[in-house]
Amino acid sequence: MAASTHTVTNQPPPLVGYDVYAADHALTEGVARHLDAALLDETRMELSELGRAAGSAQAQEWGVLANENGPVLHTHDRYGHRIDEVAFHPAWDRLLGHAVSAGLTAAWSRPGGHLRRAAGFLVWTQAEAGHGCPLSMTHAAVPALRRDPELAAFWEPLLTSRTYDPGLRPAAEKAGVLFGMGMTEKQGGSDVRANTTRAEPLAEAGTYLLTGHKWFCSAPMSDAFLVLAQAPDGLSCFLVPRVLQDGTRNPFALQRLKDKLGNRSNASSEVEFDGTWARRIGDEGRGVRTIIDMVAATRLDCVLGSAATMRQAVAQATHHAAHRSAFGGLLADKPLMRNVLADLALESEAATTLALRLAAAYDDGSEAEQAFLRIAVPVAKYWVTKRCTAVAAEALECLGGNGYVEESGMPRLLRESPLNSLWEGSGNVQALDVLRAIGREPAALNAFLSEVGLARGADHRLDGAIKQLLTDLADLDGIEARARRLVERMALVLQGSLLLRFAPPEVADAFCASRLGGDWGHAFGTLPHTLDLGAVVERATPEV
Repeated sequence: MAASTHTVTNQPPPLVGYDVYAADHALTEGVARHLDAALLDETRMELSELGRAAGSAQAQEWGVLANENGPVLHTHDRYGHRIDEVAFHPAWDRLLGHAVSAGLTAAWSRPGGHLRRAAGFLVWTQAEAGHGCPLSMTHAAVPALRRDPELAAFWEPLLTSRTYDPGLRPAAEKAGVLFGMGMTEKQGGSDVRANTTRAEPLAEAGTYLLTGHKWFCSAPMSDAFLVLAQAPDGLSCFLVPRVLQDGTRNPFALQRLKDKLGNRSNASSEVEFDGTWARRIGDEGRGVRTIIDMVAATRLDCVLGSAATMRQAVAQATHHAAHRSAFGGLLADKPLMRNVLADLALESEAATTLALRLAAAYDDGSEAEQAFLRIAVPVAKYWVTKRCTAVAAEALECLGGNGYVEESGMPRLLRESPLNSLWEGSGNVQALDVLRAIGREPAALNAFLSEVGLARGADHRLDGAIKQLLTDLADLDGIEARARRLVERMALVLQGSLLLRFAPPEVADAFCASRLGGDWGHAFGTLPHTLDLGAVVERATPEV
């Protein structure tokens, strides 16, 4: 065959060799907005270093390899002894090692730590999302452990260490550890109070033996887990180490690994406890209250993870359209494609802006900000994670048939996109949690409405949406059946308020016109044609 028939033209170059952080205007501006000025230069340097690593060919190859060569369960050694170990491809360890060394489990130990860590999480998980699970649980375990000062004194320095130290050994012999969690059981799902795992007290105060099972236990090669089980006085929270202080393996029988839609680099398992040693955290019967701070922190990471997936999907779509020609010109210059790309960019920027606002509230730590987080976290978790799949699917379509091919990376993004909507409580669980907070914690609702009201008067469409929200909140008849619609409206007015205050006028105008003003269709690419869509797309397109 003549070589001339194999000439390849009009194929966009791969999106590689760029700074993922610096290319994201919504992210860089958000960091500058919320972070103490004295920390800004150091943080920019750290995040740009991480951004260049995330955009490198090496990190992208690690992501491919970790997903193509998933974890493998080894229940027994060659002699028949139970070992319950999971083998990972070396790429998994390289991804985790880079993340830990970058401080993605160290938010609690440095000034501005939550915002800096959130920005880093947004950047690095664009290289590969699966290893974000152990990073998230390790980060989130700290507030639960702080309910027991003795446990916190030992474990917190290891949890926030910047040294990745894999392998099952006693924690005292390690330079850093990872944590997991086990709440879900077959018969209960999100209804954790239906858990049947039993905790029988031992002679030593605060110690127990666990018997039971967990239906979902992610990252089972972690060094320790926070687990819910039924103690004599009710559902309680326990710390379960994989290896005991004397070096023996704690009974932790891995029954199988889940065969999942996405998140395939990460091992999710079913685990059986049979005489498994555990140390109680908090009081008996207060398990949910003890672990709730961990749940809230991981919910924020669901928002961050979805925002990262959306940003990477939009970056790929805009990059493709900026280099691909069709029908006599670049795709990015075609009015209809520009409309689609701008619509996707709005969703991505709104998610990033909201996620960073929540992280900044964690750093603030004031009573008012804590009240704001009580409602804003489940609101954001509900909405941002729901939007992720729609964005990933539409962005894939922007690449046409090329996007349906594994080498493009888009199928992996699409498979990953539903995860965060399921993890740490489905959409219904989040919506009901918002209703619970509205009914029981008036300070939380006041803090949320105060935040939204900071942009009141800036745009008539936001003002109208706020008025409708207040009407909805005043009518509690049948509120549970209307919960999703209410929480959706709450998310949109919060995002609209933030964008009006912080985003460029063309972004805020397009968001308010479509999401709040009703001038929007049922699919992406249905923005009003009179808007400055070119500026929105240009802002979202990474420069390589």
